[in-house]
Amino acid sequence: MSTLLLNKPYGVLCQFTGEPGQRTLKEFVPVADVYPAGRLDTDSEGLVVLTDDGALQARLSHPRYKLPKTYWVQVEGLVDPVALDRLSRGITFSDFTTQPAQAREIEPPALLWPRDPPIRVRKLIPTSWIEIALTEGKNRQVRRMTAAVGLPALRLVRWRIGDWQLGTLAPGEWREAGTPTGHPG
Repeated sequence: MSTLLLNKPYGVLCQFTGEPGQRTLKEFVPVADVYPAGRLDTDSEGLVVLTDDGALQARLSHPRYKLPKTYWVQVEGLVDPVALDRLSRGITFSDFTTQPAQAREIEPPALLWPRDPPIRVRKLIPTSWIEIALTEGKNRQVRRMTAAVGLPALRLVRWRIGDWQLGTLAPGEWREAGTPTGHPG
């Protein structure tokens, strides 16, 4: 059985095949028969777990296991307690209501690499960072949540899945993973 941790770069499709000219995981992971357990949007970066173990893939990606996934989000604007409270309680959209999340303001993460291409910067609008931990993963959920509280996401990095975290992996790098402590099984 193989389980790998990959730091998916910005602009890379979270699958091994794509349209001609589209960057995919195949560019970075030369290991056969592993597949992403869950996914990240092309414009998101960070931790992706790849495995050839179907049962592990299901435990990592299915919402019923409530495995927390932690994101660092650079947002446009200044974070306030009201926004954090709304993110923590859950947000209702026309198609679903999010589960409660853990949300807190953080300092700009020192471990992060420069994004290529850089985020757009507006001279008169400050940016802030939020750490959000979710136990579900609806399509573009984190971006939709921060936008709903008036803090559009400029950069989104998945830092942790359960007890696995990116650590010092640079964009495009991967390593073999052991079974994390506290992993649902």
